[in-house]
Amino acid sequence: MNLDRYRQDIERLVNTGHLLNLAMRIEQNPELKKRLNLDGKGVKTIPNFHEEYQSWYSEALACVTQLLPGRVDDFVSFYKSERVRKELTSENYTVTDYLKGLSVTRTRGLQTDTIVGPSAAISPMKQQVQIVEALQRRFDSSLFDIRTLVQADLFDDELGAAGELNKKGFTRAAGAVAGVVLEEHLETVCTQHKIGHSKNPTIGELNDLLKKRIPSILRLGVLYKDWPIYEIFAITRKAMNQQQTISRNLSLVFVKL
Repeated sequence: MNLDRYRQDIERLVNTGHLLNLAMRIEQNPELKKRLNLDGKGVKTIPNFHEEYQSWYSEALACVTQLLPGRVDDFVSFYKSERVRKELTSENYTVTDYLKGLSVTRTRGLQTDTIVGPSAAISPMKQQVQIVEALQRRFDSSLFDIRTLVQADLFDDELGAAGELNKKGFTRAAGAVAGVVLEEHLETVCTQHKIGHSKNPTIGELNDLLKKRIPSILRLGVLYKDWPIYEIFAITRKAMNQQQTISRNLSLVFVKL
């Protein structure tokens, strides 16, 4: 996997986010285009917010989920309100409201005043762009273990292969691939937490070591309903022998510790 691709994708998301933010501001204040002295060529670089925002949001959300999981709720809250709002205000106005063109007005006699309107979305959009900008700093930070990102990408590919094998009836091969991914994941977790193990540890051994050293993180009921890792693996092995489905067990290797 080429790590430069991640950097390029994040840089593209940041640049597109700034352009979308500018597009929103211009939509609300067309005079801004003149003040920025945008010529014909410059105007063409400004995207159509209503046409391009959703794809940017979906891609940005995926990156935030992977690299800054602690900011996912904030990022989503700027897109849509998770709570039932008694009234629409500038404090709870979201980008979704902007896309719908929502506004609140008050009429006094012949005069109609806008209490809150689409311009209120400029702030949440700016906040979203700033969160995406933080991805660059997170990516370059010495505190971020890039190996985790690489391994997650590789595991995803291997699980995809296992899923395809299972769909085509090669349950034994699918179970074997899923088992290898699980074992490698648990060994990586042990390494991250500086937990020593034998040269060729089994999944059961790794699971027991993790339960003893970090019980608050890895408990029997955490990984998949009420099944411990070794029971899940036993089910996977059983599926290999009896041609039962293993698809419900593949997701457990995504557990992040």
